[in-house]
Amino acid sequence: MQAALAKQSIHNLVETLPHSVLPEVVNFILFVKMRDENELYKGLETLSASSTDFWVNDIDDEVWNDV
Repeated sequence: MQAALAKQSIHNLVETLPHSVLPEVVNFILFVKMRDENELYKGLETLSASSTDFWVNDIDDEVWNDV
């Protein structure tokens, strides 16, 4: 319910802004969205790196060398 209220508040505030500042508002929203996506990708990258460590070992290398 909080998100719906926040979205409505943002909508109401944007409606009161002069048209000249709307591109700046859009840029800020895109910045926040990109920042959040980058955090997600960093988390996925960390998980990916930790899972590849599992496969890097001498025993598996020796087994796969003969395949």
